[in-house]
Amino acid sequence: MNDSSWGAPPSGAGPSGRPGHPAHPGHFGHRSTPEQGFSSPLRAEVAQAPAGYTHEDADASQTRRMPIVPDAPGGDQDDRDGRTAGRPFGGGPVPGGRPEPRTGPGAEPAAPSPRGRSSGRKRAGRDLRAAIGVGLGLGAVIIASLFVYKHVFVGVVVAAVVVGLWELTSRLAERKQIRAPLVPLAVGGAAMVVAGYVRGAEGAWVATALTALAVLVWRMTEDPAEYLRDVTAGVFAAFYVPFLATFVAMMLAADDGPQRVLTFLLLTVVSDTGAYAVGWRFGTHKLAPRISPGKTREGLLGAVAFAMVAGALCMHFLIDGGVWWQGLLLGLAVAVSATLGDLGESMIKRDLGIKDMGTLLPGHGGIMDRLDSLLPTAPVVWLLLAVFVGAG
Repeated sequence: MNDSSWGAPPSGAGPSGRPGHPAHPGHFGHRSTPEQGFSSPLRAEVAQAPAGYTHEDADASQTRRMPIVPDAPGGDQDDRDGRTAGRPFGGGPVPGGRPEPRTGPGAEPAAPSPRGRSSGRKRAGRDLRAAIGVGLGLGAVIIASLFVYKHVFVGVVVAAVVVGLWELTSRLAERKQIRAPLVPLAVGGAAMVVAGYVRGAEGAWVATALTALAVLVWRMTEDPAEYLRDVTAGVFAAFYVPFLATFVAMMLAADDGPQRVLTFLLLTVVSDTGAYAVGWRFGTHKLAPRISPGKTREGLLGAVAFAMVAGALCMHFLIDGGVWWQGLLLGLAVAVSATLGDLGESMIKRDLGIKDMGTLLPGHGGIMDRLDSLLPTAPVVWLLLAVFVGAG
């Protein structure tokens, strides 16, 4: 409402407050005099009114504050911020929406919100059935390619690298407007993996240097604005995804390559499983709440314990010349590197403001959401196996 509807009548209006309509005796807004039949009590009430008493004050005294209904406990943060669907800015009811709950004496108790109701049981944040199905499918593909014809596994690694680069560059462009060139990254990333498998560490380094150079040159064909930012992100992507994946190809090139890669995969998966199982059941102390609130110190201990046991078994039964105590050290290193890799990816996703890097794998997110702990673990396993039993 504007001021004229609550204050003095607009100019040109009669005493009744409506233009062109004079006041009539007894009409609202007509200033009656004793000669016009104003009763004594009402005349006394008008006489006692303080100076400046207006129609605003009389009406304002009849208004009531809207009751403030507290939010249901356990609601989402969006509700507490007033961004609830059907209630803009957390304000009053919306036409067509649900009625406001009655408050005060005699009001019926409000039913508890389904979101605020706690069942007393911890629940997983993902669709476990879909996650297990996808995990088993990926495991079957990996095992078949490793032990049937290991050259096919190189193609699996290349495919994972290219998809991971696509997810990473897409999220950087969407959330930060960073244009890391995908074409030289994808081509160079595939070349890095193949070179590591065929020529070893020397070939991997040469391919990495050429990929970084290709990123610099490719970006020169576009607008020079933000050139340094984009090429820096491109070189980071080249090292983060294909370069680290090259160590998997170098493990595969050994005589017992399939067993080494299987050990690497098993230890990483067992570490993640131990962290999840122990943290879900016993986790109370946060590990890095600002980066990943779901991770706990108890979960880290579970990852270490599970990985060390699995490492001892793998070194004894899978690796030629391996000793069980070497497996303990290997498992410890894998648990630490896998956790750091997971935290590093979580840091990237928090900076980008996203939950997952993609949606390609139901129950898992994207390819990069599965590579987060594998990528930094690959050089650790490659190095320790080379120290313990040789490069093969």
